[in-house]
Amino acid sequence: MKADTIDINKFYDKAYDWIILKGPNVLVGILVLILGLWFIKLVAKWLNNSLHKKEVDPSLRPFLNSLIIITLRVLLVFFVIQLFGYELTTLTVLLGGLSVAAGLALSGTLQNFASGVLILLLKPFVVGDNILAQGQEGTVSSIQIFYTIIKTFDNKTVIVPNSKLSNEVIINISRQGSRRLDIEIKFSYGIEYDKIVAIFNQTIDGFKNALKTPQKRIGVSALEESGYKVAMNIWIKAHGFTDTKLAFQKELMDNLKAGGIKLPGMAD
Repeated sequence: MKADTIDINKFYDKAYDWIILKGPNVLVGILVLILGLWFIKLVAKWLNNSLHKKEVDPSLRPFLNSLIIITLRVLLVFFVIQLFGYELTTLTVLLGGLSVAAGLALSGTLQNFASGVLILLLKPFVVGDNILAQGQEGTVSSIQIFYTIIKTFDNKTVIVPNSKLSNEVIINISRQGSRRLDIEIKFSYGIEYDKIVAIFNQTIDGFKNALKTPQKRIGVSALEESGYKVAMNIWIKAHGFTDTKLAFQKELMDNLKAGGIKLPGMAD
């Protein structure tokens, strides 16, 4: 019975010593944890409003918000553990080793991830743009963190890793809103140039999808032994470019025939 009393007294003594030595650190740590979580909550609210005001891509906002808040919470926990009096040297080395291993294993994935963030931030293209990249031409239907989905004009779905789009040339076909349509036709020297120009102007002025600005341009592009070439540049909307081109060429061909102009290869 006496031995039990001695053990209890030793326990109380050790507990008292621990409270005296560690108690203030624990109380400070708990207080810092509560205040830190409250502060991080305010940061999350401010960050969300800030990203919205700066018109950051909607698909990127939740990711950036979560990444920053989780990072702050992890740092807060580590700081509180240190306030409790525990050394984090071993844990830090372990986390560092795991980070290096994960980085090596996921280097390609991380590169796609970083590229996705850059694309969403810098916006070289957005959903709905027509682009030419990696030999594929089509409309951007979705921009994900790791890859971008392009729907080609012949209705194929192409999934391109973001690292390919951030490190190589991308041609944004529709960013400017309009595109130039270039047409060049060869005529024999027996056909008057002024008559050709008149038909070209008639076709352009009567074509509803031709833009007034920038101005059209018509001129002789080449002189050859068998005839001369006339080039025409007109501007049309970027979206629906191919359909507009096909319709205009058909109308031009009909007007040339109606005007008595024989095209190369046309039967007498």
